[in-house]
Amino acid sequence: MSYLLDANVFIEAKNSYNGLGICPGFWEWLLHMGNRDKLFSIDKVAYEIEAGQDELTDWIRSQGKSLFRKTQSTIATQFMAVSEWVTTQDYDAAAINTFFQTADYYLVAQALAGEHVLVTREVPSNSSRRIKIPNVCLGLEIEFMTPFQMLRIEGARFILEIEH
Repeated sequence: MSYLLDANVFIEAKNSYNGLGICPGFWEWLLHMGNRDKLFSIDKVAYEIEAGQDELTDWIRSQGKSLFRKTQSTIATQFMAVSEWVTTQDYDAAAINTFFQTADYYLVAQALAGEHVLVTREVPSNSSRRIKIPNVCLGLEIEFMTPFQMLRIEGARFILEIEH
């Protein structure tokens, strides 16, 4: 099983519970798991994060670049499947256009192509104004979970070492 991470996994961790200066073990664990091909994200997610021009951008450029793979053009069939599902649902035209212009579209197609578990902080929603990753995953039978579920399944532990 490999995990494909949404931008919000990185951004929300940086902004809250696993800040770069608060829990360096989390970021080291991401790199370790990435080096073992257990988790990754895609270039489109890196672009979204880098738009923030903050410490997370610096981390990606200095250490985390290897976690972000180039989106493969060979997944055209999966792009078509995602497009077909999205356009046959009851979403507003603006929501559909926005979805096709974000990394979410690419993430879902990549997850479908590689049978990856998509990791996101998003939750399903009945809104017709915004397409959420979990809704598309449910519609296309793609497994998804939260970062906390991934950490529990993988047995991640971040141990505090106190110097005396």
